[in-house]
Amino acid sequence: MTVYFEGSSGVQLAADVTGPWNGRPVVLLHGGGQTRHSWGGTSRALAERGYLALALDARGHGDSDWSKDSDYSIDAYVGDLRAVLAQLGRPAALVGASLGGLTSLLARGEQPMVDSPAIVLVDVTPRMQPDGRRRITEFMRGRPEGFATVEEAADAVSAYLPNRPRPKDVSGLVKNLRLGPDGRYRWHWDPAFAEGTRLMNDTARPERFEAAAAAITAPMLLVRGSISEVVADEDVQALRTFAPDMEFVDVEGASHMVAGDRNDVFAAATIRFLERHY
Repeated sequence: MTVYFEGSSGVQLAADVTGPWNGRPVVLLHGGGQTRHSWGGTSRALAERGYLALALDARGHGDSDWSKDSDYSIDAYVGDLRAVLAQLGRPAALVGASLGGLTSLLARGEQPMVDSPAIVLVDVTPRMQPDGRRRITEFMRGRPEGFATVEEAADAVSAYLPNRPRPKDVSGLVKNLRLGPDGRYRWHWDPAFAEGTRLMNDTARPERFEAAAAAITAPMLLVRGSISEVVADEDVQALRTFAPDMEFVDVEGASHMVAGDRNDVFAAATIRFLERHY
């Protein structure tokens, strides 16, 4: 079921709700350039264990509104998360990939702190590898002219993610595309998000995120892809300086897109963590 929340500044945010409404809520926050659909397998696994999974489309992504003033700052995303949790009206665990993880850190670690009993960071740390970050940005800014077919878009994804087998049926990719009046397919995100520099500048200041991590008292888990192009061993150790009790799982054979590469392993590790602490 898809529901809508009101984010900060009136932005409408789409969310897929899976599982019993009276279950313990888990809010799933995707990374930049992804959508709520990236959490499909994780949401089902959580629901099977009695959790209420809420997979959110971030502003400027998927079926959520684009920001009228192109505000894609980290503070806008944190404001959206705080607004969603206020409307939910009860504590929720946070599972955030990349941008979603950084959003979770600030929402839980800065005032006013949201009430979140557990946090899962998915392949994200305050300090990250610049080459990996640059590669993501280049992909998102590439092909502004779009694609003639879904197959062509699938070819672009395969070139970007060579470690992941190209699916024979690419129809599922349609959820990540929008068909323009010119008959061409383009990625679902607001071009202003991909072109914006404010968010890049925000996330290039690790000290703010490290201070937030140090202020968090809730249990925290970092799940990294073992072949991540974004989070290296030294980045994990740097975060441990500020969050010494943080738990850590390395998912063998997974890249930055951990849940997409090895969802079975990722979901199992996340659920084990939640069942211990939430």
